Amino acid sequence: MTDTRLILVRHGESHGNAQKFIAGLRSCTGLTDHGRWQAERLRDRLLDSNEVMPTVLCSSSYPRALETARIIAPALGSLPVTVDVGWGEHDPGPDCDGLTYAEFVERFGQPDWDGDPFDVTYPGGETKAAFYDRIMDTLRRTVTDNAGGTVVVVCHGGVIDVMMRIALHAPINGKFELHTANASLTEVVHVKGPKWRLVRYNDSAHLV
Repeated sequence: MTDTRLILVRHGESHGNAQKFIAGLRSCTGLTDHGRWQAERLRDRLLDSNEVMPTVLCSSSYPRALETARIIAPALGSLPVTVDVGWGEHDPGPDCDGLTYAEFVERFGQPDWDGDPFDVTYPGGETKAAFYDRIMDTLRRTVTDNAGGTVVVVCHGGVIDVMMRIALHAPINGKFELHTANASLTEVVHVKGPKWRLVRYNDSAHLV
């Protein structure tokens, strides 16, 4: 069977990034001007290089991801953007969505991101274990539905963290940290079964 290629694009800078609040789906308001600039630089790079020739362009349903996907689409054969809610960021739930980081810590304390993934981190939201399982299910479905193709997925830093842990057969959390840049490219190839090949991570040369 032909390998299936996944290229994960983190969205450009969002208002949540810039203003330091927890921007779940309920409170996400899309990209800042700088975030749009980042996405445009990525689009221009892909237009000039033709390094990515996808069969599918997919996005999470978050406004910041959708906006990024629509900006880069002209460099990808103007493919339609297929929205897949499974690629959404770690859901903080209605009680935490929209809180500033400072407000969250004041109400609920400093979260232990390296603790038990089944513990409640966001009261009323997804546990890290549930988030991991959702991304794993979405990944399997995406690979099955697009076997042998090249899929560009515009998504989120947390999603890319989970994807890297899956590809590297690493624990759900702990052991290492990833800081994925806005509008960067991460590329993995599904070889067979649980085997993945990492091609690149956090490629943001177009932003230098």
